[in-house]
Amino acid sequence: MSGEQQDFNHLDRAGRATAGVARSPRLAVTLTVGVAIVLAWLLLGAMAIRGAEGSLAGGPGDLLLKNLPSLPLPDFLDRFFALCLAPAPLAGPDGLQVPALVLMWFLMAVATMLPSAAPLIRTYCEIADTARIKGEPVVHPLVLVTGYLTTWLGASAAFAVLTLVVYAFADSGRMLDPAVGIAGAAALLVAGLYQFSGLKQACLEKCRNPFSMLFANWSAKPSRIFKLGVEQGVWCLGCCWALMLVMFAVGAMNVFWMALIGLFTLIEKQTAGRVASRVAGTILLVWAAALLLVSA
Repeated sequence: MSGEQQDFNHLDRAGRATAGVARSPRLAVTLTVGVAIVLAWLLLGAMAIRGAEGSLAGGPGDLLLKNLPSLPLPDFLDRFFALCLAPAPLAGPDGLQVPALVLMWFLMAVATMLPSAAPLIRTYCEIADTARIKGEPVVHPLVLVTGYLTTWLGASAAFAVLTLVVYAFADSGRMLDPAVGIAGAAALLVAGLYQFSGLKQACLEKCRNPFSMLFANWSAKPSRIFKLGVEQGVWCLGCCWALMLVMFAVGAMNVFWMALIGLFTLIEKQTAGRVASRVAGTILLVWAAALLLVSA
């Protein structure tokens, strides 16, 4: 990108607006990320409503979701939801259930984890603006975001496989109902203990302070920036993977818990200290112990 100003007055209004967005990477990445997050929440909300219609689990918010009107959906979305809400692992035809579950977990990552990447995206845009003013070449921030989401796509595949394993041995009648008993307690126990670990804190610090890594690894090559996004995604995954396990204990399509985890992740990355992590860890450990006692 060049620091020179260009005149787009010869274009019509739509053309000038498009050129303005192209010249402003910060605006383009904000719009794209915002639309992606909203779309992910809409799809997950629609799936949650569809799932609540036949759910017997009675999880938080199920009654509210059951009373919401069921909107007509395109056939491909109905098929996607049916695969994710299947009554048994690998019940879907043509081996489509695994890709459907990968997509479901990826939508959850976009909805809950992408907002918490705001410090990373904001810092990159600030450095890029400074470089562009100096007339230096700059890689578009969407390349960084793509690398970040690539890490979470890989993690989504792992969570999809874990979903099949957990529900292969669960007594629940449907794939996305809460994993109760030992399975649910184990998920909460792992998530709770990890909140106190040194690895958790190390990853959290990298997520909170991305400037040094971005500045030290700055490059005008898209491949390098993509790799940088992947690396930052790994730090984020290291910070939050255990929290995603909580979704097994509450039901993978519980949008209320999903929103709570997303909000907590955002707060945790935006605030200093270990108080938030330790409070969350304590709550999860107490919850796991209570679930074990009930199941005994």
